[in-house]
Amino acid sequence: MLQWAVDSIPQVVENSDLMNRNILILRTIAEDKTVTQRGLSRICGLGLGTVNASVKKLIEDGCAMKKDGCLFVTEKGFESLSGYRTEKAVIMAAGFGSRFVPLTLETPKGLLEVLGEPMIERQIRQLHDAGVNDISIIVGYMKERFEYLTDKFGVSLIYNPEFTDKNTLASLYHAREAFRGANTYILSSDNWLRENLYHAYEPNAWYAAEHSDGDTSEWVLETDAKGRITDTYPGGRDCDYMYGPAYFTKEFSEVFIPVLEKYYEMPGTENYYWEHVLMEMLNGRAAKRLAAYFGLTRDIKNLKCPEIYINLQDPDIVYEFENLEELRRFDRKYENDSGSKAMQLVSRVFNIKESEIQKIRCLKAGMTNNSWLFTVNGKSYISRIPGEGTDKLINRREEAAVYEAVKPLGITEELIYFDPETGYKISRFYENSRNADASEDNEMQQCMDLLRRMHESGVKVDHSFDIGERLSYYEKLILEASGFDPETKDDVNLQKMFIQSVPFKDYMEVRARKDEILSWLHKKGRPTALAHIDSVPDNFIFLPDGELRLIDWEYAGMADPFIDISMCAIYSFMDEAKIIKLSKMYLKHEPDEAEKEVIYAYVALGGLLWSLWGIYKEKLGVQFTDYTIKMYRYFKTYSAKLP
Repeated sequence: MLQWAVDSIPQVVENSDLMNRNILILRTIAEDKTVTQRGLSRICGLGLGTVNASVKKLIEDGCAMKKDGCLFVTEKGFESLSGYRTEKAVIMAAGFGSRFVPLTLETPKGLLEVLGEPMIERQIRQLHDAGVNDISIIVGYMKERFEYLTDKFGVSLIYNPEFTDKNTLASLYHAREAFRGANTYILSSDNWLRENLYHAYEPNAWYAAEHSDGDTSEWVLETDAKGRITDTYPGGRDCDYMYGPAYFTKEFSEVFIPVLEKYYEMPGTENYYWEHVLMEMLNGRAAKRLAAYFGLTRDIKNLKCPEIYINLQDPDIVYEFENLEELRRFDRKYENDSGSKAMQLVSRVFNIKESEIQKIRCLKAGMTNNSWLFTVNGKSYISRIPGEGTDKLINRREEAAVYEAVKPLGITEELIYFDPETGYKISRFYENSRNADASEDNEMQQCMDLLRRMHESGVKVDHSFDIGERLSYYEKLILEASGFDPETKDDVNLQKMFIQSVPFKDYMEVRARKDEILSWLHKKGRPTALAHIDSVPDNFIFLPDGELRLIDWEYAGMADPFIDISMCAIYSFMDEAKIIKLSKMYLKHEPDEAEKEVIYAYVALGGLLWSLWGIYKEKLGVQFTDYTIKMYRYFKTYSAKLP
């Protein structure tokens, strides 16, 4: 087990309240030479008597001077301020922004315009106005969209490779060297600040906050009489809560970064915000967790959170828009001109204003498409937007032909709109419906019955789903995405390209076995019927009245009906016993050895197909955890069961 000595945690140095007060007053004088002592009281949030005494002391110490009725910071005063200079800013912009779907399917949230200006650009300009020019932006989702900011503002981009799987703790971890040893603003790209909260000098670490009259689900801040944050936790009533920017002094980061690094290494913190680390340092839980996981050899009870203060703001200063409805209320442009192609499409299809598209919410992004839900006149619909690289994977004209062919069967979702060129689709969303449960035999029996009814219906289309052709095509896409020419006739060179492009070490052996299985299947002369191909239980929908529908026909075509049994099995990660059980449900009898072999062949080939599909998508920047490995293992396990 990793050992981490307590000596690696710097000791917290207590700040002087008097020094912080004097720095705050000097900063304010430096920013506005005409400020009065009454103005200092208002701006600094200090009593007038306290301000008068502090100004008198600063003048006596030679840090400030009064001339012609105005206060000035002297050279000595600026020397006192120098250690408090704001050196850097780090802006987090890696996330997807699911609450702003469909806008964020086309534009990262931080680049959405508010009152004619991208939110992140407004923050950068405000930082520049405060003299902060060393700015780093943590990117992930649509990272290329932020590149222009380097030329326009001289910012640096830091890539978070885990933006799809982890939260802001990981973002700050990947950017930690950008603020280690420096006084730094920690910001979010989707904040909009009415007034500039940034300064050339900051007296202490802080977190911006707002007051709630009534209940709030935001993170509550508890503070002592001097404004130091002593605890934070989600939810409260009539309280101050975290809202907007934060500021780390280099002393704060010296203590915070080592703890952040250890939290990043601990399992179970993948969905943590960086504020979780702060919370557990404040409440003392951090020391216990670190000791328990890393097996520290010394008592770490002295580990505590360095001082961080509340920076309480008036209402309507910091905005963090929760959804499109909030943005519509703030910026009237978004009522009927969001700039989103998806919103414009819905507006045209239903012949309504964008403002009539209500209750917008994200449906969890799929592996092939992105989808979002909305209501029009009280009825719910789902809009599908094809994902990255989908145009090369799916023929939308063929998909449209399938929907038309199976319409008489009444087994699909109700289509409102389908564009065979782009693949954009709008269909009815069935509230209170549910996906089929692969663990429920009764439900899987109904799914298999529906598939068999479709296979035996006699419905045909003019295109086929040829799994051998698809395997070769996905190989071609992978080679192209890796920068190779898949049309080479040199077998030795082709082998080298596969070794460099496909991450599995034994892929050439697997590839040869794949060809053997395809040849074996071809010789059997199996019958064909319209097959769904994507027969994952999630695509079987039970409506509130119990009726069963089969949705998402992107891959459908003429094929061996047994392929649907096999695809359903591997999508559900079934073992051999469950595959046989599923086959029996479809066949209405125990599969004989010949039937088992064909089903196993499609399990193997299907696993390889989706593994290659996943590798190609990963080449495009889409991550799928261990999906490619599991699918690849299906090929190896079930190909071994064949002649």
